[in-house]
Amino acid sequence: MHELNLSKAFTLLESGPVVLVTTHDGTKDNIMTISWTMVMDFTPLFAITTGEWNHSFAALQKHRECVIAIPTVDLLDKVIGIGTCTSADTDKFSRFALTPVPARLVSPPLIKECIANIECKVIDIVERHNIVVLEGLAAYVDAERKETRRVHAVGDGTFIVDGRRIDRKEMMASKLPPGV
Repeated sequence: MHELNLSKAFTLLESGPVVLVTTHDGTKDNIMTISWTMVMDFTPLFAITTGEWNHSFAALQKHRECVIAIPTVDLLDKVIGIGTCTSADTDKFSRFALTPVPARLVSPPLIKECIANIECKVIDIVERHNIVVLEGLAAYVDAERKETRRVHAVGDGTFIVDGRRIDRKEMMASKLPPGV
């Protein structure tokens, strides 16, 4: 083994799925790209890391709700485009030809082109670390979608795409919640 520059250590752990987070500021919908996500519990609790540098953060703080939309590899260029422009001057749904779908329990929309969407409410914001803690309220999956591979950011401009799935549910059954 050789030593890795400590400033690059995050690239060893960052490979969670890249997601799109929709918000609504009371007037318009927005989308931001987030690569820093965490599942906190089976209950469903999640966390994302974002802050005032993202235009959508003010809507998260004020309205305390969002949708986590999970894109697949065929949407990667749109995901990157969304993350490299601001909704302060861009309608991202229109610019990236994405379809907003009304959510059932929150104001921000689902994204039709994504394989899955989770309606969430903000239950905590840990300002010191820019962590937004979310509680899932409803989840939807597009079982008809042909492309199912998720994208994972390494953090250096490269990405990993899901590959082969290995089933060990039987071995892990005692640790999984019922119905998983």
